[in-house]
Amino acid sequence: MGVAGKGGQGMSGANRGEQPSVPVEQGEEIGEDGKRGRRRSKTMSRKEIARDLRRQRAFGLVDPELEEIIQEVEARRPRSRADCAQGPRPCMFIACKHHLYLDVNPSTGSIKLNFPDKEVWELEETCALDVADRGGITLEEVGSIMNLTRERIRQVETRGLARLREIAEEEPRAGERNTLGDGF
Repeated sequence: MGVAGKGGQGMSGANRGEQPSVPVEQGEEIGEDGKRGRRRSKTMSRKEIARDLRRQRAFGLVDPELEEIIQEVEARRPRSRADCAQGPRPCMFIACKHHLYLDVNPSTGSIKLNFPDKEVWELEETCALDVADRGGITLEEVGSIMNLTRERIRQVETRGLARLREIAEEEPRAGERNTLGDGF
């Protein structure tokens, strides 16, 4: 036990878990955990969400007033883009597929919180359709809106364009005639 490095003897501050004193650059954030940079998104599985809901119901934590408020909000939910285009921002309907606060994977049902360290009202942009209406923006701007890096946005863009090319190549051209269906 008398060896340097055991029990905290002879260790520098950085090795004991203390944060080194490096200046924070502009645009960087220091989180509650002391780590630098922005917080990554968090994904919750459908099982995890269902388990939490069962626990809440078992302990009687589902508030009847909250259920009533949820029903009222659901009745006010816009049903089309025309209904929501001039609506209040930030948009409170986070279950909308165009909302930027969270993403739902349709095949697994898992939910990904894009901004785990922020509340909905703290976001600068909440609707992907509003961003699309503005026109073209840079990869950096898209990255900041979606809490992803510019490089990840570039990768997603490249993959999407490749899929569009595949679909376009598979579809018959409008000017081409189907030689089998001419009805001899």
